[in-house]
Amino acid sequence: MADIKIINPEGLGKPLGQYSHMTRVKASEYLFIAGQVGVDKSGNVIGADDFDAQCVQTFANIETALKSAGAGWGNIVQFTTYLVHSQDIPKFMKYRLREFPKMFANGAYPPNTLLMIDRLVKEELLVEVQATAAI
Repeated sequence: MADIKIINPEGLGKPLGQYSHMTRVKASEYLFIAGQVGVDKSGNVIGADDFDAQCVQTFANIETALKSAGAGWGNIVQFTTYLVHSQDIPKFMKYRLREFPKMFANGAYPPNTLLMIDRLVKEELLVEVQATAAI
């Protein structure tokens, strides 16, 4: 089992959302989960104009990938998030405020880098999240 410590060093300011500045990991294996989007297992876009619905599907896809390797949310060591519209940042923060306490019950949220991009692989997709986990 991985030894994962989520850390906010004293010399850095308080995180601006549900994330931490750093993760220290000792593990025998890592999972690198490709960016997941709001698409179901049949390839259908879920919530074409609904940012929250796409977030729900995106994180459900990450959870499916984690479970396939015998892992869970506690194994996540980092996220990278891509948004198409900067006006969706408050919606993303609201999603994380609502869902992350359920996913990370200990309140230790993994580091997350948030990037704004021009578009994703399909025009109707609004959010993509890449994850790294340690097991």
